[in-house]
Amino acid sequence: MKTPVATGIPVPLANQNNHDPSRPRRLNNASHSLSSGPWSTSLCDCFSDLNSCCLTCWCPCVAFGRIAEIVDRGSTSCGMSGTLYTLILCLTGCSCFYSCFYRSKLRGQFFLEESPCTDCCVHCFCEECALCQEYRELKNRGFDLSIGWHGNMERQKRLAAATAPPTEERMMR
Repeated sequence: MKTPVATGIPVPLANQNNHDPSRPRRLNNASHSLSSGPWSTSLCDCFSDLNSCCLTCWCPCVAFGRIAEIVDRGSTSCGMSGTLYTLILCLTGCSCFYSCFYRSKLRGQFFLEESPCTDCCVHCFCEECALCQEYRELKNRGFDLSIGWHGNMERQKRLAAATAPPTEERMMR
């Protein structure tokens, strides 16, 4: 399966029947909400990507910061989001209410199902698995979370320039 280029624009995965993201899918004739597709991996597939699994288990603030930077499209930095996550965790002992907001935002950007239960419940009862699933989802959509939003946009520009057909330059007077 060819990995899509990271653009920050919702792109359907190959297993979503090549749905055109510019045309919203409907649940049924009476519904006016967008239909949702499945996540690329399940909540409990943590060990399918050992690097993100280890990062999420031992440094959830870094994993969350990387996710938040991509989801926010570079408007917040990994460091700022990770620090806020850690501060909330240290002060309240429960950072899940902050992180579940980003799960909802991620689902909205990529039209993902709210499964296996609500975003808040997933983060409250299985925070590490939820962060790991979100991390894998962004990786599967072509993002390199270690270089952040701006790094991904620069990489995309370089790839586009490298694959663009050469233009013929003419002298004009």
